[in-house]
Amino acid sequence: MYALAGGASALNAVFAAETVQPAAGTAQLIIAAVISIVLIVVLIVWVKMHPFFALILGAAVMAVAANMGFENAFTSFSKGLGDTVGGVGVLIVLGAVIGRFLTESGGADEIVDTILAKTPLKRLTWAMALAAFIIGIPLFFEVGVVLLIPIVMLVAKRAGLPVILVGIPALAGLSALHGLVPPHPGPLIAIDALSADLGLTLALGLLVAIPTVIIAGPVLAKPMARWVPVQASTTLLAPVSEREGRRPAFGVALSVVLMPVVLMLLMTIVRSTGFDDSVLGQILVFIGTPLQALLITSLYAMIVLGTALGRTMGEVAKETGDAFAPIASILLIVGAGGGFKQTLVDSGVGEVIGNGIAGSGMPLLLAGWLVAVFIRLATGSATVATITAAGIMAPLAGDLSSTHVALMVLAIGAGSVFLSHVNDAGFWLVKEYFGLTVGQTFKTWSLMECAVSVVGLLGVLLLGLIV
Repeated sequence: MYALAGGASALNAVFAAETVQPAAGTAQLIIAAVISIVLIVVLIVWVKMHPFFALILGAAVMAVAANMGFENAFTSFSKGLGDTVGGVGVLIVLGAVIGRFLTESGGADEIVDTILAKTPLKRLTWAMALAAFIIGIPLFFEVGVVLLIPIVMLVAKRAGLPVILVGIPALAGLSALHGLVPPHPGPLIAIDALSADLGLTLALGLLVAIPTVIIAGPVLAKPMARWVPVQASTTLLAPVSEREGRRPAFGVALSVVLMPVVLMLLMTIVRSTGFDDSVLGQILVFIGTPLQALLITSLYAMIVLGTALGRTMGEVAKETGDAFAPIASILLIVGAGGGFKQTLVDSGVGEVIGNGIAGSGMPLLLAGWLVAVFIRLATGSATVATITAAGIMAPLAGDLSSTHVALMVLAIGAGSVFLSHVNDAGFWLVKEYFGLTVGQTFKTWSLMECAVSVVGLLGVLLLGLIV
């Protein structure tokens, strides 16, 4: 995942960095990718190997089978693991600290009690989808996940509902916004590559995202909860019996959740209005970057949910340390997923698949979606799928109207989130946080991603007939 970069030059630099030359022939690359993915699934599901080692072995097989050389079998994997942990991993750590203080202080309980008191039980899934939709506009998917997980878990536990029934609507809101709406990095890169109008793309993206979230979230969550009736896990939360002292007020607890949202939203407004050249604008852009926003929020949480409630600095430090242990396994698995993804990217398999589809002569919006779908399936990265598909479709989109260029961005964005599986770090993030098996993750998270992608495409095609 890439941090938001300012200006076209930064986006072009990212695109150039992802362009690779295939290491082998088309058939060999596709076979190598299929074999490595099947191997990972077999090792995890049937051999019962830990996902971290399964992903390492899968990456090694992919590298060797794709003619990347024995000496380079782990080079791409190591780079991808380092990039993922250095980027997403830091956000997960900071989010875990925020979540720990929210739960340990009773702040998350206060938010949950208020939501349950104000929302009828039958509308709880819709409330979670709306909350995720709102905060998902400025937040990266990973940031939104780590901020919403404590709330999702406690809402499900208090209401006595399967965690899938509450969690899928929240994930659908975050995922749809991530793939369809700027300022998320994928849509921004596609907008730049296709020379689309940002404001028009934002407006059309929100139009597509609303029905997409409804169908892939609250509607689809009901049958999913019957298929996977998993109850909320409290592994990542502080036990209730350990909470002492008074609870923070609802407004204080909510301010901790919303602070990174507000900081990132301010950064977006500053950049979109051209105010980032001023001193104040530069400060707002700096503190609104995801890492800085979560760091500031973590420190804020330590104060308002820690020392302000009578805890000593020693107790605050201990609580911070306790937040790290439960996420160690998550960090390793997510990092390994990023390493496997990088091996696929460096092999050139995404480039081969994308070029083949783009030259087939099918309708451009559908072609853009399919290019992104196949690259997403091959590499596991929504951002890589968007970058590559936008670069492939850019020469073909030159004669389109401004509206249809914006729709091309959305078609690519919808394709980029299709069927998250074992080569996607997000797959492991959701699996570990929700305490699911690999099979259950496929039946919930992966299916939800397919729904977001397909419903998003249908919305784009419908708008293409109207505008």
